[in-house]
Amino acid sequence: MKRSEINRIMSEAVSFIEAEKFSIPPFVTWTYDQWKEKNSEYDEIKKNMLGWDITDFGTDDFANTGLLMITIRNGNQKDPNNKKTYAEKLLISDDGQVTPYHFHWSKMEDIINRGGGTLVIRCYNSGENGEMLDTPVTIHTDGRTFEAPAGERIELKRGESITLPTGQYHSFWAEGGKCLIGEVSTPNDDTIDNRFYEKVGRFPQIEEDEPILYPLFSEYPNWG
Repeated sequence: MKRSEINRIMSEAVSFIEAEKFSIPPFVTWTYDQWKEKNSEYDEIKKNMLGWDITDFGTDDFANTGLLMITIRNGNQKDPNNKKTYAEKLLISDDGQVTPYHFHWSKMEDIINRGGGTLVIRCYNSGENGEMLDTPVTIHTDGRTFEAPAGERIELKRGESITLPTGQYHSFWAEGGKCLIGEVSTPNDDTIDNRFYEKVGRFPQIEEDEPILYPLFSEYPNWG
């Protein structure tokens, strides 16, 4: 991905979030130069991978296969001094933009439609070797538990949510307009906890064609 594309995606995301009347923490829109002024008081942001995460899953086609994520809070399973047992993210899926099938080895999560269009999701059980099973799936939506056929289309309107246990494959996208998505989960480490059904590139290679607007979580300047 080009840096100019990432910067544009970030700018559009901030405008969309504001339009949906969701407030994000100040650090999300600190510039790279502002980050250079921060000291070790902000180590938790860096250690727990808070902030921006944008991926095209290695497709070079973000508009059709991609996802924007902002980690707002997160625990850290590698740090014995960090006691947070939860995480929260804000995601944006554009209309028709697919997040490929994957499950999490450790993380259990609630995915919530916070605003915008309809969020569509399909779920499958996984087998011992990571295969996708054609067996009925237990679905948990806003206090309701029911069985659904494998891969059945599930629609989440504004305010509705689904709980995704570990090991359950899921793919999702927005319809009828881009969707602001909340994620509430156990602590999250995207460097080790994702199992994609098909091989993808999780973190993009970036072509630096203009300066950084807001750094991704992997790009914070060193401090401390």
